Amino acid sequence: MKLPLTDLIAFQRDQLGFFESRGNGATDPLVPLSMGAGPVFLVTDADLVKPILRAPEDQIDKGQLIYKLREIIGESSMVLSGEEHRTRRAAIHSQLAKGVSSSFVPEITAVIRQHAAMLAREGPFDAHRATAPLAVRIVATILFGHGVLSAADETALITALHLAEDDLAAEIFKILPDFPWVKNRKKAKLAAAKRTMGFVVEKARSDAKRHSLISALEQLNLSEKAMHEEILLLLLSGHHTSGSAAAWILYFLGRHPDLAAEIAREASLVSNDAGDVDAKRLPQATTTMAFVKEVLRLYPSAYWLSRETRQPMELGGRKLAAGTSLLISPWQMQRNPDYWPDPERFDITRTHSGPAYMPFGVGPRVCVGMSLALLELQLIALEIAASFEIELASSEPAPPPKPVITIIPPALDMRLRPRGAVARPRLHQAA
Repeated sequence: MKLPLTDLIAFQRDQLGFFESRGNGATDPLVPLSMGAGPVFLVTDADLVKPILRAPEDQIDKGQLIYKLREIIGESSMVLSGEEHRTRRAAIHSQLAKGVSSSFVPEITAVIRQHAAMLAREGPFDAHRATAPLAVRIVATILFGHGVLSAADETALITALHLAEDDLAAEIFKILPDFPWVKNRKKAKLAAAKRTMGFVVEKARSDAKRHSLISALEQLNLSEKAMHEEILLLLLSGHHTSGSAAAWILYFLGRHPDLAAEIAREASLVSNDAGDVDAKRLPQATTTMAFVKEVLRLYPSAYWLSRETRQPMELGGRKLAAGTSLLISPWQMQRNPDYWPDPERFDITRTHSGPAYMPFGVGPRVCVGMSLALLELQLIALEIAASFEIELASSEPAPPPKPVITIIPPALDMRLRPRGAVARPRLHQAA
């Protein structure tokens, strides 16, 4: 018989390994976990994920584990439910859909080229230290317009986030309360981080250009506080999810040079005579998209999701009480040998669909920025592969990532070198 906190201790020791050890090979679709007060289950049957995430909010909702994120993101759409959530989500989704199909491609490629040229001049660099500010710059361009967020603003935003994220992650699953002086230190650090992030957001908002995502949010007539929290959520989620995934994009381009050369050739096929990616041709870049989706299978930025039952129900052959927490781990589902043959192997020929593929979640709460993230990552792969070869300097295979709120890549040292004749002549455009 397990002690009450057995699984919580194991989880805190190795979150990613915990999900795999409890989930892979499990015969029970809902594995009970000993994680303190209240019943907690790990969902191991992929066929249950969609019904859980699509359930009406009066039956299954986000629950207390997600609500703890309010400390940083406030009452933004990530934690909202009901009509207010649907209204905000629809406005953001509509604006993103318009841009993904047309205007975002040249805006994003311009940012990528400028950033890549800077990295090539600087010499060796760590992938995530390079891609985190790139992701912030891209999402800031979509939110406010090109050039509104300065390099100093980006640095301040990322630094402020790092001040808070480790403590916030630790708060989600905590065995014992902090001593008063530790609690006060954390509160002061979080308050300082939020002041910095708020200053950057307000400065950028005041300089925002007319046809940016901000214009769509302003039509919702949100309060100043709600507008601030929604913008902050978009900035921070863009930094974490796309920034982490982009680091792995660079890593696998370096680890598989033949595949990188194929993506470089594909970049030529989807570009116009001026060497710019044509949005209308992007669906033809099938190898690049398969590459991106395989990266997201192995390294989904959100490694766990949670939901909580609002009323008694039966699920997976179990009777669940109201207040039961249900944990779903994309990391575990997407590395489960029951669904993926040789799951640790990088293989872009896999079919990236089905109930066990969920890097952005599923159902009505699927990540609202999914289409933008896929576009961003596809363009990063195309642009980098077209103009550069990547020389890896760190050990292979890569060490495991660090799970915080999302999973943060380890140190991945590399260098960009100009590609030869296969590539389009682009370096002069990136200055």
